[in-house]
Amino acid sequence: MNTTEQKIFTHVEPIAKDNDLKLVEVGYVKEGPDFFLRIYLDKKGGISLDDCAAFSEVISAKLDEWDLVQGAYYLDVSSPGAERPIKDEEDLELTLNKGIYVKTYQQIDGEKEWTGVLTAYDENSVTIDYKVKTRKKTITVDLDKIATIRKAVLL
Repeated sequence: MNTTEQKIFTHVEPIAKDNDLKLVEVGYVKEGPDFFLRIYLDKKGGISLDDCAAFSEVISAKLDEWDLVQGAYYLDVSSPGAERPIKDEEDLELTLNKGIYVKTYQQIDGEKEWTGVLTAYDENSVTIDYKVKTRKKTITVDLDKIATIRKAVLL
């Protein structure tokens, strides 16, 4: 995250929390001749288009007031995506009883990847219910063994 993105994140995060939203990420990028300020939000139960539109109205006025970005830019408030990386314990809470993908550095019981439902977590591990053919299985994986962890869309 660059300095501008960090400043924006610091200013926007408390407002997101006050609106029962999680600020996931801030991006400030140049695409062609234009600059884009992207604010990615989530919440328990999932973020809606109405949530994004309402927050965009709230934060747009604040951004003008704070004057953290020089020049013109387009503001884009949206969801971080259905299969985004899980970054912290709050993300795990938002993913509880939903789809998750985990890949480990080394094999555990002959496997390195699992896609299933996050059924539990603590400060050291995650527990996933998954299927192998028609059999249901459960695995608990230590967080320090995880190379990749993200939300997953289950079919």
